[in-house]
Amino acid sequence: MGTSLVRHLLDEGYPVVAALRQAPTSTPLPGLAFVSRELTADTDWSAALAGVDTIIHLAARVHQLGEQPGALSDGQYDQVNRAATLKLARDAVLAGVRRFIFVSSIKVNGDWTLPGRPFRADDPPGPTDAYARSKAAAEQQLLALMAETGLEVVIIRPPLVYGPGVKANVARLLDVLARGVPLPLGGVRHNRRSLVAVENLVDLLTLCISAPRAVGATLLVSDDEDLSTVDLLEVLSEGLGRKARLIPIPSAWLEIVARLLGRGELAQRLCGSLQVDIQPTKTLLAWQPPHSARSALRALGAQRAERAVC
Repeated sequence: MGTSLVRHLLDEGYPVVAALRQAPTSTPLPGLAFVSRELTADTDWSAALAGVDTIIHLAARVHQLGEQPGALSDGQYDQVNRAATLKLARDAVLAGVRRFIFVSSIKVNGDWTLPGRPFRADDPPGPTDAYARSKAAAEQQLLALMAETGLEVVIIRPPLVYGPGVKANVARLLDVLARGVPLPLGGVRHNRRSLVAVENLVDLLTLCISAPRAVGATLLVSDDEDLSTVDLLEVLSEGLGRKARLIPIPSAWLEIVARLLGRGELAQRLCGSLQVDIQPTKTLLAWQPPHSARSALRALGAQRAERAVC
């Protein structure tokens, strides 16, 4: 995500300073100054922020593959996702930074939606885990800081982000589909999931650098094209150049078995719905996602197939 954003900003003519936890292993992009920093509540950002006009804050502590729910305490998420974020924002105020764009998470709204009831930005928050609670707290304190100091805060809540270099569950699905492994998900046709291609998210972030109406707003973002699990698997498979092998087991059966095996959260992600309403974002900023979900997912599958051949 960060690499895609930096490349796009450089292409658009923006000078960029990227704050990284460790030095890059590959050759830096032209004109890019790297500043190595730890994301803590004690970091002094003053040197890195000299001359900076806008911060786009992407970094966060997130769930890791194989990590059990509840493995990390609220405090561990809070230290990075709230306290460190607020320290960066307060240092930004002292450095004269104009705007702070905070990439939060749709999990601030909750983990799932009812049919025909997509999340909206003005819904009451419904975070259900430590990660989401830390993001919600950061949002609230950033808006309070804006009222106190005049720092222009923009909050963006994306759902699952996918694109080049994607990791976690989407990467695992791509690997399984590429190997032609049969999946018992052919019956999951009636759920709907909102996703966002990294290209669409980057486009919105770039717009928010200068859009006056973005200030103080909480913006939901997606590809504006919700897909079922079957749709997702079939489109990825098209990009891979093969047919998805999907066994039509009813989704209700899958959910029951998954819960019996202690994998209820996985069943919810595969069989449940999570939709977001981005019409307010589109109207407020006169914005439209430049890439459709199907074209972006096909491209992702094609990229995975090309890598396998190489």
